[in-house]
Amino acid sequence: MKDIVIKGKSIRTELFVLTGAFTAACFLNVYAIVYYSRPWTELFTSLGYIVVTSFAIYFILWVPRLVFLLLKKIYGNFIRKK
Repeated sequence: MKDIVIKGKSIRTELFVLTGAFTAACFLNVYAIVYYSRPWTELFTSLGYIVVTSFAIYFILWVPRLVFLLLKKIYGNFIRKK
């Protein structure tokens, strides 16, 4: 069996996207707190919802990233064949 090697650049990219998704979920929570005039303690008490929302955003972002990767691979192969 071959070993699977994951490059550091790929790990950094995925962590960057996941951090961005977590930040977006936090901003959505802050917006909801301000919009509905709730106490600021909900920023910490709803941390579980923020984590779940950030994973949902992360997986939703997989669709355009996957399409972009496939188009890049197809387009790159098309250019190399000429």
